[in-house]
Formats: sequence, C-alpha cells, structure tokens
Amino acid sequence: MTPSTDSLDAIEAIVIGASAGGIEALNHILPALPANFRPAVLVVVHVRSEPPSLLPALFSARCQLPVVEPDDKDEIAGGTIYVAPPGYHMLVEPDCTISLSVDPPVRFSRPSVDVLFESAALCFADTLLGVVLSGANDDGARGLVAISQAGGRCWVQDPHTAVADAMPLGAIARGGAHDILTLDVMAARLARMGVGTRREHG
Repeated sequence: MTPSTDSLDAIEAIVIGASAGGIEALNHILPALPANFRPAVLVVVHVRSEPPSLLPALFSARCQLPVVEPDDKDEIAGGTIYVAPPGYHMLVEPDCTISLSVDPPVRFSRPSVDVLFESAALCFADTLLGVVLSGANDDGARGLVAISQAGGRCWVQDPHTAVADAMPLGAIARGGAHDILTLDVMAARLARMGVGTRREHG
C-alpha cells in the first residue's frame, strides 16, 4: 500500500479504537502529541464495564494534553483527549458534541469503536482521522470504512507489531485502511501534524 503524505493539516478530530494490547499502543502514541496539538482526540478502549476508569489518570500522567472522561452533551474542544467511560457508547452528535449511550453492545462491546467512528464520520467528514490499534476482534473495521467513505483519513497499526492482530487485520480486510503503520511512525506523524490555533466545535 502506498503511504500517504503527512499533509494532514485539515484534520480537526482524531478517533482511535483499541482493545487487547491497546493501552500499551496508546501509551506509545498519545504522549507524542505536543502541547499545541490542535485536533480533538476521541478514544474507545474495550475495558471492563464497572466504573471508575483508570485510563484518564493513566494517560494524563504521560500526556501533554488534558485527558478527560466526558459527560453527556459535552462540547468537543480541540487539544483535548476524550476517553469513553466504561459501559457507555461514546458518539459524536451532528452538532459535534459528545453523546453517551447505554444502547446494547455492538460487536460484543460497549463502548464500541464502530459506533464512535460512524458517528464522528457524519460530523467531521473529510476533517477526520480514524486510527485502529491492537485488538482481539473486528470492532472498528466497519467504522473505518465509514470514515474513508466520508473523505477522512484512515490508519491501522501494522498487525505484525500488535499484541492482538485481529482488530488491525479486520480493518485491513474491510478495505478501510489508507496506511498501515508501526506505532513509531504513527507517533512521529502525529507529532508534526495539526499544531497551531485550536478550534472549538459545537
């Protein structure tokens, strides 16, 4: 697959999905985001459903950007990392606010990567970057296709570098991946994209 260029300055939001092995992957790429990073970052990790989640504190200790667990109807702000709360789907509404849902699990998961990706594609369209990381099922494959069809960019972790390769392989098999990247390359690209004046949505 031909690598894309790093000309991603139009990206306003990044959605990331991960499952088994995903916390390690996120701990590799999220700390690479500089303090003046402009896009908003929305993250779904398959975790146990009982609150509280330890992920915001875990990532905050290593990241230059604020890491929060959003409330329903929160406005999406650039330069902020939003981590889906345990037991809730995290969606992006048409007005680019966050919605939390207790609808049934999708692909056996709540939060679901597909639910986040598909809803974000409707809001951000060609200003969205979708990222699928390590995981043990194919959640996120359908959503990555939706992002691609909306004009967004799509990255998938190189399955050979993933703790669990089912999620990356599922996304690649669906044809949604524009780029298949190691975590080092992802981190380097993210570190030099989308910096500057932050925009707020909603």
